[in-house]
Amino acid sequence: MPITPSAQKAWRQSQRRRANNLVYKAGTRKLEKEIRFLVGQNKKEEAKKLLPRLFKILDKAAKEKVVKRNNASRRKSRLSRLVRK
Repeated sequence: MPITPSAQKAWRQSQRRRANNLVYKAGTRKLEKEIRFLVGQNKKEEAKKLLPRLFKILDKAAKEKVVKRNNASRRKSRLSRLVRK
C-alpha cells in the first residue's frame, strides 16, 4: 500500500483510470469477437450492423487515449475489410 499522501492519491487515480480503460477494452473485445463469429457463420448483414457500434467505441477509446489512434484505425480497417469480403 502507498504510504505518502501523494502516493495514495496516485494509486486512487490509477485505480479509477484502470476501471475506465477496462470498460473500453472489454467493449471492443466483445464486439470484435461477435463480428468475427458472425462473419464465420456467413451472417455478414448482421456483422455490418454491429460495425458502427464498434467504430464508435474504438473512436472514443482513441480519444481517451486508451488505445493509440493508429491502433484503432487499423482495427476498424481490418474488420471492415473482413466483413466486406
